Amino acid sequence: MSDKPLKGLQVVEMGQLLAGPFCGSVLAGFGADVIKIEKPKTGDPLRVWRKIHNGTSLWWASMSRNKRSITLDMTRTEGQAIARRLAEKVDILLENFKPGTMEKWGMGFEELRATNPGLIMVRVSGWGQTGPYASRPGFANVAEGFGGLRYITGEPGRPPVRTGTSMGDTLAGMHAALGTLIAVYHRDVNGGNGQVVDVALYESVFNMMESSLSEYDKLGVIRERLGAKIEGIVPTSTYPTKDGKFIIIGGNGDSIYRRLMTAMGRPDLAAHPEMQDNAGRVAHESEIDQAIADWTLTKTYDEAHAALLAAEVPTGPVYSIADIIEDEQYNARGMFETVELAPGDTVKIPTMLPKLTETPGGTDWPGPKLGEHNEEIYREFLGMSEAEYEDLIAKEII
Repeated sequence: MSDKPLKGLQVVEMGQLLAGPFCGSVLAGFGADVIKIEKPKTGDPLRVWRKIHNGTSLWWASMSRNKRSITLDMTRTEGQAIARRLAEKVDILLENFKPGTMEKWGMGFEELRATNPGLIMVRVSGWGQTGPYASRPGFANVAEGFGGLRYITGEPGRPPVRTGTSMGDTLAGMHAALGTLIAVYHRDVNGGNGQVVDVALYESVFNMMESSLSEYDKLGVIRERLGAKIEGIVPTSTYPTKDGKFIIIGGNGDSIYRRLMTAMGRPDLAAHPEMQDNAGRVAHESEIDQAIADWTLTKTYDEAHAALLAAEVPTGPVYSIADIIEDEQYNARGMFETVELAPGDTVKIPTMLPKLTETPGGTDWPGPKLGEHNEEIYREFLGMSEAEYEDLIAKEII
C-alpha cells in the first residue's frame, strides 16, 4: 500500500470533544501527524463519554485514531510557552476554544505567524471568530437550531427534534478539514501564505440548508417540518409495511414514478396526465402518498422491497446499527475496521472515509492512552533535555 496522502503534514490539535477533534481525526486518518494536546490527569472529556469499556469510551477509539497524545496544562504560563514552541514547528494548529482564549494565552494568529509564517490556524467555534455572538458559548444542539436544521426536522405540528447525533459538530469538523486542505494547497502549490480557517458550527449547518434562503428571499416560502417527506419533491417518504417495518421509497423521477405506480398495480396513476412531472405530482401529493401507503401495508417489507427493486425504484430499509453490521453491502465495501484496544481485546470502528483507490486512509492505532506520546514529542520533537522534561512532570505542567 502507498503512503497515506497527508504523510508529512504536521498538526497540533488543541481543544476537545467533537468538532475540532473530528477534523483532526480526518487528517490523521489520511496520514497527517496529529499531536493532540490534552489536560493532565483528566484528558479530553470524550474519553469518558457515552459507553465505556475498561474505563475508556468506545467512541475514543475512532475519534482519536492515529493521533499522538501529549498532556499539557494550557492554563499556565509555562504550558503556553511550550504550546507556542509546538506551533512554531507544525503546518497546522487546530483549536476549538471559545474565541479570545488563544489571544489570552498569547497565541493569537498574528503572534504565531511571526515565528511561523506558513502556519495555517484552523479555528472552530460555535459562532465564528467575529460578529456580535462570537463570545457566546456554542454547542452543536444550539448550532443546529440557529442554523435552521432543527426547524425543519420533525413531524408537522409537533416540536422540532434532533437527528440523534451531534450533526452540528461533525458538519463543522468536515468543513474544517476541507478548509484546512484548501489552505494547504494554496500555501504549497500557489505560493501563498499561512492563513486562518474560521469555521462556525451554525454556519456549517446553514450551509446544508439547500435552497431555503433563495426560496424565502424571492417567494417568501418558509420550509416547515414534514416528517419523512421533503417539501416540493413527490413521492419521497417512508411507508409502513404489513409486518411492522418501514420502507423508504424515492419515486420522484418522472420515469421512476411511472415504474413505481406500475409495480403497485396502479396504471391509472402511472398514466395520469397531471402526474407526469414533479410539479403535477406535488399538486396531488396526498393522493399519491396514500396510494403508496395503502400498497405497502398489503406487503411485508421483503415483498415490497423485492417488487420495487425489480421495477428499478430506489428503495431501502430503516436500519439500526445491528442491521448495518450484518448487511452484505457494508461488509463488501469494507466499512468496518477491527482494531486492538489491548492484547486480545478488539473492537470494530468505522472505516476512514472517503475511499481513495491509490492512497486510502486507515487506522494505524486506535485512540491513544492519555499522555502516551509525551516523551517522544517533548524529548525528540521539541528536543527538551531530560532535566527540563522531568521538571515539567514535577510541576504537573505535563
